[in-house]
Amino acid sequence: MDLPAKDVELLPENEKIQDEKERGPTFHCELYDTEMVRKIAQVFLPGLSSACVDNTTGDMFRSPGSVAVDIRKEMIDYLTQRSESFVAESVVLEGGPDAEVSDHPFDIISDMVDDFASLKRNLFGRVSGWLLSEKREDKIDDFVQEMEINGFWLLDRRETIAQILVKNVDFKNIFHCDKKFNTAEELAEHVRNCGFRTMNCTNEGCTTVFCASHLEKHDSTCPFKIIPCEQQCSENIMRREMDRHCITVCPMKIVNCPFYAVGCQSTVPHSVLQQHRSDNLRSHLLYTLKSIHKGASEEDLKKRVDQIVELSSGQLADARDVRSLTLKVKDLEAKPGPLEVIAAEKVSEESNKAGENSREDSIEAVKKGGEESTEVAKIGSEKSTEESTAVDKTGSEKSTENINKVGEEFSSIRI
Repeated sequence: MDLPAKDVELLPENEKIQDEKERGPTFHCELYDTEMVRKIAQVFLPGLSSACVDNTTGDMFRSPGSVAVDIRKEMIDYLTQRSESFVAESVVLEGGPDAEVSDHPFDIISDMVDDFASLKRNLFGRVSGWLLSEKREDKIDDFVQEMEINGFWLLDRRETIAQILVKNVDFKNIFHCDKKFNTAEELAEHVRNCGFRTMNCTNEGCTTVFCASHLEKHDSTCPFKIIPCEQQCSENIMRREMDRHCITVCPMKIVNCPFYAVGCQSTVPHSVLQQHRSDNLRSHLLYTLKSIHKGASEEDLKKRVDQIVELSSGQLADARDVRSLTLKVKDLEAKPGPLEVIAAEKVSEESNKAGENSREDSIEAVKKGGEESTEVAKIGSEKSTEESTAVDKTGSEKSTENINKVGEEFSSIRI
């Protein structure tokens, strides 16, 4: 009798399925924040330049350019190793006295670059006087420019290194995608909608590259975007040209009234300036007449305004500023004759004269009142003296009589 079939033949298949479960998804999304990667890549050249300059300072036989290749390789190895062990380092430092370390990838990698540069300083390069000198900063900047001009370390190659470093230190998965998928089809579907997919700005003239999640942020600040005028005129202007448009050619820009110098303090949009001049013709004319006839009264000038408006027959509407209106006013004033300002002067003189007379009367009254008060005081003083003398005399007589009387009584008692 044949033995029942065993499950031996099924084990390989079960093991294969189990191995796939243990390994998990094998397709990873490699997308990242392009802006952050580019920003980090731009830190590498200044860091490399600092390391090369400080490593060869005071050395007559070596220059920054002669050691750049070797130090670049050391720098890449150092940053890669530090980034791979960064999570472990952060766990060890957690809760320590110096545990306040930023978790932003740019800050983390920038600190690593600075640490590497400090390790490459020679004995002379460690002197504080050199580290703080302007000459050192100038040499670092010059060597950075030299490397850029010669294409020593191209940006795309630096970005490749930066991508690896970002993925190693971004343990919160904020600046890169950590999604994993079982099939290539699932991965492809995800990439089409991933928030870290690369996008190019569609505004003409803008070459910025950013990830999809930053589309709204970039769109709100893109200098090449066409937007409506901020002062609400009918034109659409490129954002970077907005300030120039608003202060030069915009019909809604705010301007001072052309008659500001003679008294009109209004500020109006440029597009309604003509309407403002038309609506305020009489007040502008009054301000202009005040500057022409400085001694005239307000009432006389207002009457003159009425006369000039009647004679103008609409000629004043063409006056755009103080000068043009002044010329027209002088031409029109020849018809009714010169403005009478004597009345105003006469009124002023009479007012002054009345004021002087009133002042003199007040002074005389004060003098007269002073003399009368002096006489009253004198009379009062004399009366007071006489009464006092009489009182003293009467009192003295009474005292003498009392003394004599007492003396007589005392004599009679003794007898």
